[in-house]
Amino acid sequence: MSTENLTPVELAVVNLIKEQPLTSFQILKKVESISMILVLYTVIDDLKNKGIVKSYIEQNVKYHCVA
Repeated sequence: MSTENLTPVELAVVNLIKEQPLTSFQILKKVESISMILVLYTVIDDLKNKGIVKSYIEQNVKYHCVA
């Protein structure tokens, strides 16, 4: 996985979910540079399109993790 072309916000999200899968709300609370959930959704979508992040649902809760 190459992280050299990621924005600082994308890199912050990747480094956070590298440790453990998290929900969008958990990511939002831990990444200080993201203040709105819609911004986070855009970042996650961009990371998914780059093949870096994947999401899965467990017990009706959606988690994001490094692919």
